Amino acid sequence: MKLGLIAGNGRFPFLLLDAARAQGLAVTVAAIREETDVEIEQRAAADAGISVHWLSLGELSRLIAIFHKEGVTRAVMAGQVKHKQIFSSIRPDWRLAKLLLNLRTRNTDMLLGAVAKVLSDEGIELISSTAFLEPLLAREGVLTERAPDEEERKNIEYGLGVAQAVAAFDIGQTVVVAAQACVAVEAMEGTDAAIERAGALMRSLDRDEGEADFPGLKSETWGTRTETSPQGPRTWGTQDRGADTASTLARKLTVVKVAKPNQDMRFDVPVIGVRTVETMARAGATCLSVEAGRTLLFDRDALLERAGALGIAIFGSARG
Repeated sequence: MKLGLIAGNGRFPFLLLDAARAQGLAVTVAAIREETDVEIEQRAAADAGISVHWLSLGELSRLIAIFHKEGVTRAVMAGQVKHKQIFSSIRPDWRLAKLLLNLRTRNTDMLLGAVAKVLSDEGIELISSTAFLEPLLAREGVLTERAPDEEERKNIEYGLGVAQAVAAFDIGQTVVVAAQACVAVEAMEGTDAAIERAGALMRSLDRDEGEADFPGLKSETWGTRTETSPQGPRTWGTQDRGADTASTLARKLTVVKVAKPNQDMRFDVPVIGVRTVETMARAGATCLSVEAGRTLLFDRDALLERAGALGIAIFGSARG
């Protein structure tokens, strides 16, 4: 049997490809020029059971033609395709243009659901993207050695309500919280960018306070800080300065990621990996909550080891 793989960016397509080949399936990869890593060609060159066909995001008719020619009747979508691409200069073919014009809204569910319907009408069933990766789904409870502390648990509880409300509108699946206040909400930019934005906002508070301490004088460095004062330069670490100008509320960030209320597991499944926790560490985030049973943990062992080294707690939350 032959499986069709519509490959976006990231490691997801490679993990799914390996899992399908381990089950003895030949795989026809529809690689998206604007998204898919060229490493996919190397995989195909080393394995006669894999064939790769490159196409643009706008070429829906070509995708169907490739699958028909290869005898594909079942396919999976794996890997991100940035939602902002709908505003890019990519030219849709007649079939995709018709689909876009007939959509009531152009959110992820509507777009991919419509593509799935077109494929189905052409005899190509789009199946769950987790069909071959069930062991990578997050389980419920504490996933790292360190459990969330009391403040982080409060942030998770608050963040789940906000994230689920936002996800219900198919805006994004991630929120970043500090002291039970929402600092950032994911939209088209993606999870990592939302986390980075939250971190930048918190760092801006430090800059604002530094300028308030010494009006007209700019700080030279931040982190392990050296600042210029009327009495000359002085240096302190972040925690020392926090004691000097203590905030009433804790500033450490908690990231909460959920699935949509009626998540279609065929596409846009929540995913985290090593890059997620490294982005969190740079932003000053100390805790990550994911939805158990509906979030994929890529490179699980490496992810949990890296999270532990960075002092980040990861928790699998049950859907309320």
